[in-house]
Amino acid sequence: MRDEGLARRDLIAAGFAGAALLGLSGRAALAQSGDKAPDAPRSSPAVARAHRVEVPMPHGGVAAGHPLAAMAGTRMLMQGGTAADAAVAAMAVMNVVEPWASSAAGNGFATCFERRSGKVQSLAFTGGAPALLDPDVDPKELDSGNKAVAVPGAFGGWIALAKRYGRLPLATLLEPAIGYARDGHPLDASIAMFIRRQQAVLARHPTSAAIFLPDGQPPAPRAIFRNLPLARTFQSLADAETRAFKGGASRDKALSAAYDHFYTGPIAQDMTRFSQANGGWLRMEDMRAYRPVWDEPVSTVYRGLDVYCSPLTSRTGLELCEQLNIVEGWDLASIADDRASLTHLLIEAIKVTKADVYRYAGDPRFVDVPVATLLSKDFAATRRKLIDRLQAIAFPDDAALATGRQPDRPAADEDTRGGDTTSLSVVDKEGNAIAVTTTIGGGFGTSVVMGDTGLLCNNGLRVGSTAPYAGHPNAVAPGKRALLGNGPIIVLDKGQLKLVCGTPGGETIGQTQFQFLINALDLDMPIQQAIEAPRFALNAKPSFYKPGAAITVQLEDRFAPAEITALKAKGHSVETVGGFAIGSVQGVMVDPSGARMGGADPRRMGYATGY
Repeated sequence: MRDEGLARRDLIAAGFAGAALLGLSGRAALAQSGDKAPDAPRSSPAVARAHRVEVPMPHGGVAAGHPLAAMAGTRMLMQGGTAADAAVAAMAVMNVVEPWASSAAGNGFATCFERRSGKVQSLAFTGGAPALLDPDVDPKELDSGNKAVAVPGAFGGWIALAKRYGRLPLATLLEPAIGYARDGHPLDASIAMFIRRQQAVLARHPTSAAIFLPDGQPPAPRAIFRNLPLARTFQSLADAETRAFKGGASRDKALSAAYDHFYTGPIAQDMTRFSQANGGWLRMEDMRAYRPVWDEPVSTVYRGLDVYCSPLTSRTGLELCEQLNIVEGWDLASIADDRASLTHLLIEAIKVTKADVYRYAGDPRFVDVPVATLLSKDFAATRRKLIDRLQAIAFPDDAALATGRQPDRPAADEDTRGGDTTSLSVVDKEGNAIAVTTTIGGGFGTSVVMGDTGLLCNNGLRVGSTAPYAGHPNAVAPGKRALLGNGPIIVLDKGQLKLVCGTPGGETIGQTQFQFLINALDLDMPIQQAIEAPRFALNAKPSFYKPGAAITVQLEDRFAPAEITALKAKGHSVETVGGFAIGSVQGVMVDPSGARMGGADPRRMGYATGY
């Protein structure tokens, strides 16, 4: 048995009390000084597989895109709340502390596992284009500004989650966010950087500048940041519920009162007045007509596990399932040591899948999408045949647009605009689990704070979320919901929860989650190691909507030089990016012992808390 060189983490994991079980002498195991002490440099592992510890969640916990959001959700669990209560509280705090990517007026998806029934449901809280939208508008006006506004969807999703799966009052769920917005919180350095980058656009809109550019300047990192209009908005929603309770309303009716306050009451009225006064298209009729939608998730069986993800208008659910179906035909674990070959196969599966999804996906209320075909094992087997295990293939052009390959807009408008999102995963004491990915589109969404609400809206009408080609299934149109990359995941093993996870990252969401699942399910990595492992992402020029687009593989620079050389030899166009640059997975995995372990990504501000 080992004696001299026991790694510090191994020693701690084993526990001093169990040292005898390892066959160690008391003196060797319990040394407090010298080379054998647990903190001696020689006892440390040469390579750290993960830089954060897994977080135990015996009674539940939250992994979210910001520590304050994770803690707010965990507070709800400790007060007797459910996974849904924790998710709503965390989303509300994310609106305050990560405003460039999250808003009650944004969009998103939730994937929900109910332990009692064993069912998985998807919730889409995705607003469409306003009815007055002019589809011939200059695409630049859909990037930011008053014409870029998509109908707010997220708050409706919060109420839908609270009604179906929640227990606590909305006023309790919003309390942490109200406090941080009213009293302030230290602004994360990355958020300060994003505000500085977006300064010129935010400065065009007085309502935005008043919040994000106090005294005309971006706030400094760790400055105490407040959003007083948002605090008032959230408080008004809580008050609407409280008034209903005082009038004898049931919990559902009280939550409906808050919903109505947002979608037909003072908030909708303020947004409509502001939009109309500033040349926007959002109107009361758009707000009144909106509804969050419960639906069956898309799913596949991968190596005996049931994988659930978001349906249309999320593109990622289709992407994830097709990618898994393609690689299921290969024994990935057997080539784990040949990192370049494994990465090559994953790249090619993503490439083929992107061609399919970007050819067919759109709002199913407007277009027929061959969902069953895209999810089928037979289709995956056919697409797998396109892949050369030794050489990179071109981005498939056999998925050409029905209207032809030439854009009907200027070439410059073909380029996809990126998206910015945030994600959280929750497990509660009863074993219910919810993953949520929410977004306001590109960073700061429209960049316009709507009147006195403190809220930014989603700019999901921009190129990227919509296709730049007339006649494409995802071309922008009045009332139509654009595609989101959001695709939170639930994995079940014989009906029991195995994994709940999600990530932000715009175009990279489906790619990041795919790699994370391969790490966790095929390569058997613990959750934190699976999260921190180096990642890659495919980038397409001008975009994945374009058959024959030029594909570049962006590799985090922690890939070994020999692996990068081998990928180039296989014909991939490769560039390296920062070591922790792609995606930001938050998740909870259930160990075979039944232990629930949370993980959060060091690539952004993500943090996991449990109790």
